[in-house]
Amino acid sequence: MSVPQPPEPIPGARLLFSLDPAVSHLNHGSFGAVPIVVQRAQQRLRDEMEANPLRFFTQGLSDRVAHARRHLATFLGADPDGTALVGNATTGVAVVLQSLGLRPDDEILSTDHGYGAVTLSIDRECRRTGAVSRVMPVPLDATNEEVVQSVRDAMRPGRTRLLVVDQLTSATARLFPAAAIVAVAHEQGVPVLVDAAHVPGMLPTTVASVGADFWVGNLHKWAYAPRGTAVLVVAPSWRERIEPLVVSWEQEAGFPARLEWQATQDYTSWLAAPVGAFALRSLGVDRVRAHNARLARYGQRVVGDALGVAPELLPDPGGPEVAMRLIPLPPNLATTIEAARALQQRIAERLATEVAVMSWNGAGWLRLCGQVYNSPDEYERLAVRLPPLLAQR
Repeated sequence: MSVPQPPEPIPGARLLFSLDPAVSHLNHGSFGAVPIVVQRAQQRLRDEMEANPLRFFTQGLSDRVAHARRHLATFLGADPDGTALVGNATTGVAVVLQSLGLRPDDEILSTDHGYGAVTLSIDRECRRTGAVSRVMPVPLDATNEEVVQSVRDAMRPGRTRLLVVDQLTSATARLFPAAAIVAVAHEQGVPVLVDAAHVPGMLPTTVASVGADFWVGNLHKWAYAPRGTAVLVVAPSWRERIEPLVVSWEQEAGFPARLEWQATQDYTSWLAAPVGAFALRSLGVDRVRAHNARLARYGQRVVGDALGVAPELLPDPGGPEVAMRLIPLPPNLATTIEAARALQQRIAERLATEVAVMSWNGAGWLRLCGQVYNSPDEYERLAVRLPPLLAQR
């Protein structure tokens, strides 16, 4: 099986970012990277805020936030009236969980591909309310049909109060058939929260097409927004039941204002976020998506070959547009979260390369991302230098 060809670089794209050129940044999915033009837009907003804080916070700020929200919701294919800006996807999840009114013996169903902080949030809400968390195992190589069937079999109508499912998983870089899962859950009367942290900017799917009761997504990963920018999209029947984690002055204004107004937080990331969407459109959204997915696929294969992983054993993300790819590490490496973090740090310090190292189901995995500032030679260098490092146990 031949190695896939890398994409042609997008001219000038690397110069749009202020990343350290001495480091290979192959882990865009964790914290993203903010283009310089977006950094400058946010700094101008901060300068405006500091020039006259009272005017900035009291004269028109809520209207400016609403304008940014409408722009971002349109970009995502979401209903602006059902969209609220929040700090990150995990915050959105916490808002939904504490708004459900869970009672003892209610059940929250999720999969073993879920994001760790979301799992912790579910566990905390269950401890607080007496509800039960049940985690459904889904094999990494399960087909979409098998995933949907697993969800259908696992739900308990009348007891399962919420299904939490990833659209694109962080731990395993797997694209789940979110719309089909939502449809199956709704057949049994179970509401669904879709964790789409990695979807905005990467995938062409619109929020409306998924049909979830709750959908959360970060714009500071693949949509070039400043960090601290995410959306919580809520179906009409749930909007008036959504309560903020902290009550502030817009509490009586209803959704989404009651979520967005959080006193003196820094709103400049939200106000500058549309500039990130503009930067993505300027490069060409489809062009960027195709480049990133093809580059991640190339990196997976090159590094996988270097580690002796047969091509057919490299996990398929479930969609050609996914710009994150997983590679199994040799046995007994990164089998715990602590060991995975330690190995990730070793790779960063010794190879000047930022990657994600995951521990999932007792095995270690390397997660590589593709972004417009990356080039094929970065993955090729990692392929040469990583095996000797892993041999130094």
